[in-house]
Amino acid sequence: MSAFSRRSFLTGPLLAAGCAALPVQGRAAAPTAKAQGPGVYRYKLGDYQLTALYDGIWYVPIDDKFVRNASAAAVNEALAAGFLPPSVLPISFTALLVNTGARLVLIDTGTAGQITDSAGFMNANLAAAGIKPDAIDTILISHFHPDHIDGIKTKDGDKVFANAEILVPEPEWKFWMDDGTMAQSTGAVHRYFLNARRIFKDIAKEVRPFQPGAEVAPGIVSVPAFGHTPGHTAFAIHSGNQSMLAMSDTAREPWLFVRHPQWQPSYDMDRPLAAKTRTDMLDRAAADRMLVEAYHFPFPACGHIVRSGTGYELVPAMWQPL
Repeated sequence: MSAFSRRSFLTGPLLAAGCAALPVQGRAAAPTAKAQGPGVYRYKLGDYQLTALYDGIWYVPIDDKFVRNASAAAVNEALAAGFLPPSVLPISFTALLVNTGARLVLIDTGTAGQITDSAGFMNANLAAAGIKPDAIDTILISHFHPDHIDGIKTKDGDKVFANAEILVPEPEWKFWMDDGTMAQSTGAVHRYFLNARRIFKDIAKEVRPFQPGAEVAPGIVSVPAFGHTPGHTAFAIHSGNQSMLAMSDTAREPWLFVRHPQWQPSYDMDRPLAAKTRTDMLDRAAADRMLVEAYHFPFPACGHIVRSGTGYELVPAMWQPL
């Protein structure tokens, strides 16, 4: 069989003949759809049912200072390798619901539409999944960035999950609730301080801090993953003979920081520590061939990690019906 060029494939005689045979007018009367279906994806882990709940996406312009130890050209080259436009970071948001059979555990809570108009759909997708907010038993917070905690309350300040126990990493609580540290903060970090107090100030007595490394729900063990923030935490979920690592924001955008784990983005507060945490966690996931999930991976945000060159690659899990 002879080789063929891209041009011959697109313009070859067979294709041209096929196009010529198409009728000019079709009979379809259905209008073009303007929205996707519900962002709900369920999968099994042992005896547990996991549900990915899509909250939306945010397109953020980035400049040559976004990655502190890589050039803008290198970053744009990595974006292009992921079939993405240059100088724009698409940030996807997906919360994870774990049904243990006895409890409903929600890991992080979405943006509640308080960051961008193109996100804030988690509660609608929770409803599409047939679950009411007051059915949630436990909320596990990975860290206090707004896109992970804003969903605890509505824009008007009302609690969303009326019956949920809220568990947060103790180092995270200690950092963001320290008045002296807040007084020294500036810019976006200062806004994060103010936002954390807006969310937690009047419900502080309902919040239970935990030490990363502790079991925080049946079959769910917290994993220290410091660097992105001072108390940033991942979660290992075990059921039967199966395990999954919910990496939170350890790796974030896979086309950048899974492929280049040593790159240091500006949003990591302790960038060298975050890079080490990221490399160690990706190495563990690849070595153990375990299922992973991450809050900012493309929906449904789960798959496997394999070594590739000097970095790693995300292999998305095969989409499957229940």
